[in-house]
Amino acid sequence: MSEQGKALRELLESPEIVIMPGIFDGYSARVVERAGFKTAGASGAGISESHLGWADRGIMGLHDNLAACRDMVACTSLMIMADGDTGYGNAVNVHFTVRAFEQIGVCGVMIEDQTWPKRCGHMKGKDVISQAEATDKIRAAVDARRSEDFLIKARTDAAGPLGLEAAIDRLCAYAEAGADCLFADALLTREAIAKVARAVPRPLFVNMGLGIRSRPTTPLIAPAELQAMGVAAVSYPRLLSAAALRGMLDAMAVFKHDVVERNETPDRGDLLAAFDEINDITGMAFLDALEARYANH
Repeated sequence: MSEQGKALRELLESPEIVIMPGIFDGYSARVVERAGFKTAGASGAGISESHLGWADRGIMGLHDNLAACRDMVACTSLMIMADGDTGYGNAVNVHFTVRAFEQIGVCGVMIEDQTWPKRCGHMKGKDVISQAEATDKIRAAVDARRSEDFLIKARTDAAGPLGLEAAIDRLCAYAEAGADCLFADALLTREAIAKVARAVPRPLFVNMGLGIRSRPTTPLIAPAELQAMGVAAVSYPRLLSAAALRGMLDAMAVFKHDVVERNETPDRGDLLAAFDEINDITGMAFLDALEARYANH
């Protein structure tokens, strides 16, 4: 996948902002590709929540994450940036984490500087390791990759516990250690985003936390405005996972009320994807073609 990594690097260095929806399973990956996007970010939170049923609080391990990302790579041609959490240990563990993600065919991996167990960037109680230890992790990640076209994305969560200037200092140190792109999570104002974008020497990612209403979070800003600020890429990690959960909750509420409690059997097509639509999205035509070629005896 080094060619995809090279292509993604070129996109990040171009003047136009890169829009990356978050994906977490085969459905979401295929939906994003079907919508015409070329890139996507594997959401660690989305994988933990949907595959394991546990919130993004460090329950998911490396192999759970790898398995989900491997499946998404296998069913699409998307350029996928993986979420490697903290690297699942120290700098030595980061080495093997990066090797493992590169092996499955993603275009790059993000390594963050939270303490373990990490948590979603917009949850309370975050803390970060020392800048020196975090920089060593990024250096280990850069040294571990087999191809220079495999991107290392360095994330800091320092803005909350240590302040904006500390977050900027860390990102600059991670860039000096070789990170290809940078991300400061949970920036709470437009001014903070613009300041970080001006201060860092590598392409900057910003997350838009659609659906987070319970606490202060990054303001929702249109891609064109982010581009004008100097942001290279914007990701929407919870868009599809939150939409999928909302759909399941709504469908189950109707099912329980109409079928279980009222003993009715309504056909609520407004709540469900059609059978043919599911088959179309999940590659039935390709499977039919294979069957016709090899199994038509």
